Amino acid sequence: MKPKVLLVVGPTATGKSELGIELAKCFGGEIINADSMQVYRLMDIGTAKPPPQVLKEIPHHMIDLLWPDEIFSAGLFRKMGRKAIENIIKKGKLPIVVGGTGLYIKALTEGLIEGLEGQKELRERLLQKASSLGKYALWEELKRMDPESASRVHPHDLYRVIRALEIYHLTGLPPSKLRKSHSFKDQPYELLKIGLKKSKEELLKRIKERVKEMIKRGLVEEVRELLQRGYGPELPSMKAIGYKEVILYLKGEIGLEEAIGLIVKNTWQLARRQMIWFKRDKEIKWFEYPEEKEKIFTLIEEFLKGEKFHGGEAKKGY
Repeated sequence: MKPKVLLVVGPTATGKSELGIELAKCFGGEIINADSMQVYRLMDIGTAKPPPQVLKEIPHHMIDLLWPDEIFSAGLFRKMGRKAIENIIKKGKLPIVVGGTGLYIKALTEGLIEGLEGQKELRERLLQKASSLGKYALWEELKRMDPESASRVHPHDLYRVIRALEIYHLTGLPPSKLRKSHSFKDQPYELLKIGLKKSKEELLKRIKERVKEMIKRGLVEEVRELLQRGYGPELPSMKAIGYKEVILYLKGEIGLEEAIGLIVKNTWQLARRQMIWFKRDKEIKWFEYPEEKEKIFTLIEEFLKGEKFHGGEAKKGY
């Protein structure tokens, strides 16, 4: 039988972390972080990491792995994440994957197209082209070469646009065709996919509240310290939402209120892209949390029926 793994996915600010922690407590689980930014040390407030007391109480994996000037990838996440799942299962606990980075989750649970490592020279050439002609020019090139892949990638998502072009130049095949032939058949786990959703109005409200709380907790000071340590704005990690806007403020190019407004706007756009990504997965069961918490717990209990954690039946008590 395949090991059972629980996924909690969805757009940012829908309560994934809170639900994941509650599930870990109730069902004897450990959390595997699936957020592309929480892997970086020193970047705590802007990435909405769980507070230290929570990390101490509930084991979290795939957090604070790298320094901000190091490079992470879906392939590395897959390798390390699967090792974490193996270790959690050996302890007799439930692996709970929590996050909104869809590509990482797909790599972890379904695999990646192997043997397609990028070439530094090719990537640099594409980056130079984007710098001189603009991101949209690369997306237009992808659209001409592979309309299906272009329809799945936002024109401003330079990383994924360049990756698709890399695959084409390395294989001579459109990524969409290669993807279909691969079919992501590497599926080693039995999955239950829980998706969290909110109405547009509620989600925007929660995003505004989260950004306000980040500023209150010291996001500006966090970014200032990162810059003082030598982590410059050119690094991919420092171009993350929350960091790039505060950098503009610290450079005197915009005011603090404008920076806050940009963080809210960019976070909202990210949430929309995340929902588009996850909506394509018909296996995801969608709920509002905490309003439908009882339904979520009942579904998980059915999924885990016959499984044991902590030496006994999964605990109830919600």
